[in-house]
Amino acid sequence: MIKFFARYLIKDYKNFSDAEVRGKYGILCSSFGIFLNILLFAAKLIGGILASSVAMMADAFNNLSDAASSFISVLGFKMAGKKPDKDHPFGHGRLEYISGLIVSFLILLMGFELFTSSIQSIRNPKTVDGGLFSLSIMFAGILVKLYMYLYNHSIGKKISSPTMEAVAKDSLSDMISTSVVILSIILSNFTSLPVDGIGGLIVALFIFIGGIESCKDTIDPLLGLPPEKDFVEAVEKETMKFHLIIGIHDLVVHDYGPGRVMISLHAEVPGNQDIFVLHEIIDQAENAISEKFNCMATFHMDPIDTENNRLAHLKQIAKEEAEKLDEKCSVHDVRIVPGDKQTNLIFDIVRPHICQFTEEEIKEKLACSIKEREPDVNCVITVDSPYIE
Repeated sequence: MIKFFARYLIKDYKNFSDAEVRGKYGILCSSFGIFLNILLFAAKLIGGILASSVAMMADAFNNLSDAASSFISVLGFKMAGKKPDKDHPFGHGRLEYISGLIVSFLILLMGFELFTSSIQSIRNPKTVDGGLFSLSIMFAGILVKLYMYLYNHSIGKKISSPTMEAVAKDSLSDMISTSVVILSIILSNFTSLPVDGIGGLIVALFIFIGGIESCKDTIDPLLGLPPEKDFVEAVEKETMKFHLIIGIHDLVVHDYGPGRVMISLHAEVPGNQDIFVLHEIIDQAENAISEKFNCMATFHMDPIDTENNRLAHLKQIAKEEAEKLDEKCSVHDVRIVPGDKQTNLIFDIVRPHICQFTEEEIKEKLACSIKEREPDVNCVITVDSPYIE
């Protein structure tokens, strides 16, 4: 159904990386979610009243909150699609994350409301009349939520939308909670225990778990996540295709919302080449990376002395000794300043976040081990933290 509407309502509907296409997919899926959730709310409310089931009516209002969440998602996608302005030069993409966070809070709120109503149902149990009509509604609700999970998860993955992934997880949680309600309605015919209220508590637990996971999924990109390893490797591979770029380091990915990514890196080039030729190559690489990965790329040109044998020798020693401290340690920006009595070896070392040595210990141990091999060398070391491990 979603594919059918997308084909006719979204121009260039297969271009999932395009910001405008992303926004239209988000609005389409969220609008369809509003429609389905309102239908489920009405049907389950009627069924819950007829069956006198607190758990079923709570499940109905859970669908109503899902409709409200989908409405917030629509607003989030529309606002996130706004063009950059003087107050927000990097666009409004992170509003999508904020809308996803609001959806998560609504899920938690509904879980709390269901929890309290279930406690009251356990204290004051009522007879549940689980007729075929009510059970049929609940079974139909599971099928609808399964469909919603599938299309939200599929489209959310294609357009890299944490908001749609949160909605998909909520749909999955709803399927489990509705199954619990069905079980409680059936069991109420065979026992005097307040299974309706107990079923409501179990549903509330699933909603809480889903809400907490959704909060994490939307808070993490707001705080800042490391780039995907595959993405970093792809950028490195594409950059190294350009003639005279012999290495890269200090790759940083800034995420200002889905489809609004900035990349900065240091590109190592031979220092003995014409500066204008090197500058042209860097420009070409920036443009190619920007176009291929739908981002804004900025390269810093790092000239490297490729003819100094002493520098190459010391660089290899620094690399070997760094890896002895931790195999994930790496060195870059290596240069030397020769003197009459000593040579200053200046470089940066990338220390992994999980390392048995502190920054000061790294500096001290590395300087000592290099000096043991090269007594005339004095190390000047800067410790960096990796953006990806």
